[in-house]
Amino acid sequence: MARGYAPRLNKGEQHWAVLAIPALSVLLGSLTSVLPHVTLYPLLPPFGFLLLLGWRLLVRDIWSAWAALPLGFFDDLLSGQPLGSSMLLWTLALLALGLCDRWIMWRDYRQDWVIASLLIILALLGGLAVANMSGGQTSALYIIPQIIVSLLFFPLIVRICGGLDQLRWSL
Repeated sequence: MARGYAPRLNKGEQHWAVLAIPALSVLLGSLTSVLPHVTLYPLLPPFGFLLLLGWRLLVRDIWSAWAALPLGFFDDLLSGQPLGSSMLLWTLALLALGLCDRWIMWRDYRQDWVIASLLIILALLGGLAVANMSGGQTSALYIIPQIIVSLLFFPLIVRICGGLDQLRWSL
């Protein structure tokens, strides 16, 4: 064995970065909802949810379904949505991804994008429905720009998750 050799597998305890970087990236994505921006329509995509989907589609066993509860709670606290809406929608999305994993064993990038697109559309419409049930009167037509921007941002989010995945294993 050469001097300076460090094994890449079986390093002992898991490093903090393996567990912390995905969760911190989702939390930082949720923090983007507090950035000041002025628009007539909701245009900013839900970066926390997109990062959650990106990580889950990239690494199949990174989180179980209950992990969406604290992450969604943090997003609910910052986004102004009724408390529990992101917790519910994110958990349902992770459960749906678990079902997709059972049905489709081998997926490619296009299938991941279609699955994520359906989940993004359903989550945004579900968030609108929860907001309307709590007293809002917004038509679904107003979130069409947000849906389009979210769908177009998803490939970039997956690239960011891939770069962070390489970073977390190199630390």
